[in-house]
Amino acid sequence: MKPADSPFQQLVRRLRQMEIRILKAVDAQLQGNFHSVFKGTGLEVDEVRLYQYGDEVRAIDWAVSSKGHGTFVKTYKEEREQQVLLLLDVSASQQVGAAGRRKLDVGRDICGVLALAAARQDAQLGLLAFSDQKELYLPSGKGTHHAYALIKRLYELAPQHRQTAVAAGIKQALGLLKRRSIVLLISDFIDADYERELTMLARKHDLVVLQLLDQREQEFPPLGIIPLHDQESGRTVWTNTSSAAFRARYRATYEQNHAQIGQICRRHRTEFLSISTATDFVPQLVNLFRRRNQRGSRG
Repeated sequence: MKPADSPFQQLVRRLRQMEIRILKAVDAQLQGNFHSVFKGTGLEVDEVRLYQYGDEVRAIDWAVSSKGHGTFVKTYKEEREQQVLLLLDVSASQQVGAAGRRKLDVGRDICGVLALAAARQDAQLGLLAFSDQKELYLPSGKGTHHAYALIKRLYELAPQHRQTAVAAGIKQALGLLKRRSIVLLISDFIDADYERELTMLARKHDLVVLQLLDQREQEFPPLGIIPLHDQESGRTVWTNTSSAAFRARYRATYEQNHAQIGQICRRHRTEFLSISTATDFVPQLVNLFRRRNQRGSRG
């Protein structure tokens, strides 16, 4: 009789099934022109050539052009070995959601799928999990053994701090990254005062922002006067959840939080995707990677 698979083996199998769905769908939609889940946006200077009408001004190589032989622009090639960092928020607000479908569960699943995809594509991949402190850092590595070790450590992680500090998490990532990388920042962004750091990250690296959302944060059920517990502060307050004022304030906070990160990403032309815990995130990731591959092939 064949022994039953361990919980870890079952987890890896589930992640593998999601990864295969992503790879097959992207490949099919690109009609066989699939290059990489982690396709960059031209990360390495290849050579310079004379400026042509329509070239972007920001591509001008001023050092070469200043020598007086004409105006030259930089051309780029994609680095053969991509470096990827998963930057995951594991603060207490990520605990919101149904059993097995919390924001943290979905964030872990996304990281797990991407770790397996990185191993298949020989990309260097690391992980930084943060709250208002560094909770877990795994340096870049590649291969199946590295992917399995990352998944195991991430799913075993029990965060020691409850509060969120997106800005501090980004600062830690900026200090760890030694060269331009693809960074996937995954959080619910229930925080403030992180735009400056996010702007720095978007300028120095190829940034993709994934916002995790849960339906119960959008509409709180009218349950009358009940004790509400704040996951991050640890405080409990008796609140009339049926009052119009509470419901309007609750909805406005959700809408503001949801809109803020989207607006910041649009200002900086950063790839942005909202993912609900109630939906299958695989088709959304497929569309994201398809866009990046098509954009890269046009470039």
